[in-house]
Amino acid sequence: MARPHVLLLHTGGTLGMRRGPHGYVPEAGHLERLLARIDALERPELPSYRLVEHAPLLDSSDTRPSDWQRVADTLVEEQAGVDGFVVLHGTDTMAYTASALAFLLEDLDRPVVLTGAQIPLAEARSDARENLITALLLATRPELAEVGVYAGGRLLRGVRATKVSTSGFDAFESPDAAPIGRAGVTIELATDRLRPAGPGPLRTTRLRDAQVLALRLFPGIGAETLRNVLREPVEGMVLETYGAGNAPRDPALLEVLAEAHDRGVVITAVTQCLRGGVRMGDYATGSALAAAGVVSGGDMTAEAALAKLLWLLSREREPEAVRAAMTIDLRGELTAEGHAQ
Repeated sequence: MARPHVLLLHTGGTLGMRRGPHGYVPEAGHLERLLARIDALERPELPSYRLVEHAPLLDSSDTRPSDWQRVADTLVEEQAGVDGFVVLHGTDTMAYTASALAFLLEDLDRPVVLTGAQIPLAEARSDARENLITALLLATRPELAEVGVYAGGRLLRGVRATKVSTSGFDAFESPDAAPIGRAGVTIELATDRLRPAGPGPLRTTRLRDAQVLALRLFPGIGAETLRNVLREPVEGMVLETYGAGNAPRDPALLEVLAEAHDRGVVITAVTQCLRGGVRMGDYATGSALAAAGVVSGGDMTAEAALAKLLWLLSREREPEAVRAAMTIDLRGELTAEGHAQ
């Protein structure tokens, strides 16, 4: 039988970096040379692969929404004859890219697995080799027709992943949704929780240059600070609130939010807490936010909420339609009423 074939897209990140005089840096062609030295990649139980390398390669800290679009475009352009995709990406903003791809990729009918490393593949002790090989194997599983993040033995739904560690190999968590796969002696997928495959072929929607931002509430935040943040041309904001969706009941602060709502800015509340979600009717402070026009983001991660908001604003011109869609689960990013599952 022919080996499955995987597209390996290298966007940058620690996994393929080399050590430079000022720290790790990406270098064109470096990963290809490293992969050629790994005999295990030629074993028949692994898929064949074709490496595509973006130019320039990016440290993921430099990633912008246009780079999310570029990844999506590449996957669509290169899909012929491909059983699945592995996207090599820096871990710092991988959760943003994974969330964005989950929304951008339409009719997805095969796996898209993002992975990276905390230590480069070139180093003697690294998590890169295991992450790469397991991601390649996951990308051959036809029942996995969604975007996932693989690291540290766990496959997480892309729109549920968030980075929680700068030092551990298990750098990602999925706080309000269990992993959709685990890799130990065997690789097991939670087939009962996987999303159904799309009809294919893969296509992508287009992001426009919508102005969105995220703001974390902090004690003492003033109305004028918020007013400056929400000035035109801002179209949307993810507001990271306290607890279950609480904020100061400062009349001036709430007035600024209401003014922004009235001129069409879409403001979505998510929680600063690692687990749980926003339930804006539980406390008077949350109800005051809702009265000012803020919509609940339930238990979405801040990364998923930002990517979803930008994607929706690129598709919908009416703010009310965007507000309504932010409260609906579209890609597995949101649990009903924000309760953990």
